[in-house]
Amino acid sequence: MNQENVRTQPPSTDRVFTVLLSPTRRGARLARLLTVAHLGAWGLPSESAAHIVAELAANASVHGRVQGRDFQLTLAVSGRTLRIEVTDTRGDSAPPCPGAVKAPEDNYAENGRGLLIVEALADHWGITPGPVPRKTVWAEIDLVR
Repeated sequence: MNQENVRTQPPSTDRVFTVLLSPTRRGARLARLLTVAHLGAWGLPSESAAHIVAELAANASVHGRVQGRDFQLTLAVSGRTLRIEVTDTRGDSAPPCPGAVKAPEDNYAENGRGLLIVEALADHWGITPGPVPRKTVWAEIDLVR
């Protein structure tokens, strides 16, 4: 899989959906449900995207949470690519770079595998810092295989 750390300019888009959500378990669940609903309305497959959004939104709710600040979910379709972006307000708390993600040492750990799932399902993914205090974790899925 090809992975990149930073993309400076997002591609032009055919369809875009953006929403602010509370950094809670409920907000993360709503992010996944909205993804399935919008991709279904657009006639696009949603299974892989739903898993990716669930993991990124959960990370934003747990690791990117700042009291009183929401996280943003963006779904953008451009040509044959679906781009998923989750932006939180903890730019100082960056996840490992693509390719550096490792499984937890404890095989029975109940967490620590989210970015491994993103890496497995996405064709590309990465982290875009800023503007301060934000960071965006994004993933792209090729819609035509």
